[in-house]
Amino acid sequence: MEWLNYHHLLYFHAVAKAGGLVPAAERLRLSPPTLSAQIHELEKSLGEKLFEKRGRRLELTELGRVCLRYADEIFSLGQEMLDALHDRPTGRPLRLAVGVEDVIPKLVVHRLLEPVRRMPERVQLVCTEDRGDRLLAALAVHDLDVVFGDAPAAQAPVRAFSHELGESGVGFFGVPEAARRHAAGWPRSLDGAPVVLPVRGTTLRRSLDGWFDLNGVRPEIVAELEDSALMATFGADGLGLFPAPLVVAQPLTHQYRVALAGKVQGVRERYYGITMDRRLRHPAVAAIREAARARLARQTTTAPARPRT
Repeated sequence: MEWLNYHHLLYFHAVAKAGGLVPAAERLRLSPPTLSAQIHELEKSLGEKLFEKRGRRLELTELGRVCLRYADEIFSLGQEMLDALHDRPTGRPLRLAVGVEDVIPKLVVHRLLEPVRRMPERVQLVCTEDRGDRLLAALAVHDLDVVFGDAPAAQAPVRAFSHELGESGVGFFGVPEAARRHAAGWPRSLDGAPVVLPVRGTTLRRSLDGWFDLNGVRPEIVAELEDSALMATFGADGLGLFPAPLVVAQPLTHQYRVALAGKVQGVRERYYGITMDRRLRHPAVAAIREAARARLARQTTTAPARPRT
């Protein structure tokens, strides 16, 4: 059985937090050479370097960043144990770090995260929005617990696992006047109509381009945007019709004061929770998956009707 020397881990934690051997040695009342030797022993037991020199500073390696995260948890739990033994309130919430691809509508993200608020324990939620490749890189070094995306991680540069959370139909929305005008003769009415679309290369954009070709319509693309909330904002300002998942049609129409012009038959958005573990160990991530599967499966039953002409 392998054993971890927690004294060595404590010294590593102190150096990582202080940013160097000298300040950490002063805090621990040890000499820098003694402290350096203890860290070398930890690196020897782990088989890899924890720090690398950058000028006069020590910077964490990839393994070092992973070890620091676990060390934070270990020593935080140790303090929590002491607080509990001395009848002091711990107040330590469960931490959940979520990465959100910018193509995922914010209203969908809000729904996916709803189960976290209903958990019996308090959860500290940290959300990061970025491109999928950057989020997966952060997931790989355990800076994130889960990434929400619109495609599985089959082509990801890291070994990750995709957990399907649900799916939704897609519709085009716009200011009420434009929605009423294009509802008649849908989808032929989209031919030449101003639209705001996701940027090329995204999953939804590829599906929409195929749907346009299938129906023989060529809308006027007035804007291509990465951020789904920005699409809704421009669409609500009257720039053009914009696509959005029908599962959030009701809050979308209320929040942005838009209306449904028509549904995109045959096109569906799918949502995935991407993790580094096949089996979900984080209780908040497991709760999100179970609730989302049931909720998003119901999808379009509450979508508002087309505006009357």
